[in-house]
Amino acid sequence: MNARKETKAAQIARTLADRIVSGKLEPGARLRQDHIAEEFGASHVPVREAFRLLEAQGLAKNEPRRGVRVAAFDLNQVREVAEMRAALEVLALRNAAQHLTPAILAAAEEATLEGDQARDVMAWEAANRRFHRLLAAPCGMPRLLAAIDDLHAASARFLFSAWRSNWETRTDRDHRTILEHLRRGETDAACAVLARHVQWIGHKPVETASGKQRKAFVIEG
Repeated sequence: MNARKETKAAQIARTLADRIVSGKLEPGARLRQDHIAEEFGASHVPVREAFRLLEAQGLAKNEPRRGVRVAAFDLNQVREVAEMRAALEVLALRNAAQHLTPAILAAAEEATLEGDQARDVMAWEAANRRFHRLLAAPCGMPRLLAAIDDLHAASARFLFSAWRSNWETRTDRDHRTILEHLRRGETDAACAVLARHVQWIGHKPVETASGKQRKAFVIEG
């Protein structure tokens, strides 16, 4: 019975996490236990457990007298993720560099091209994440890669909160510069560009569901 409840809680948590990361649930939105239990055909027990899982991921916050809400984020949090990504992705690339084959670099270049041609933010984010994952994966350090994956999920949340509409196509010259350095065996130069690339933070005004405007900060690398 406990296993079934845990499975239901994980299912609810994954679905809500997807909605939060994609921006369908905005920062500050209340997660109503009754409504969620009804939607998933569950009792309140797995819903409460799902809320705890979301809190552990930093996606939800239980506020006194306000209930459980989607966690908000500010510039300091975005900067923290950017700096952590720079440190960890550079570490991964240094360990992966000697294992990067021409085929891997070609796949990374193809991912960059797909990002340049993306018609919406979801397609761009998927291509961008694939580029970074291809270069990091050969490091052979699973814990490091898992931490990087978590940081990319956080980056995606920042990105989707700002770019739900009016996507602007872009050309990622940093990706191409990184690949050029790697093809020439210039690991230090590639790492320097990568560190700068993932720490670039942009911002844009976003209209909330209530019609108000807020400033959204995004990691653009």
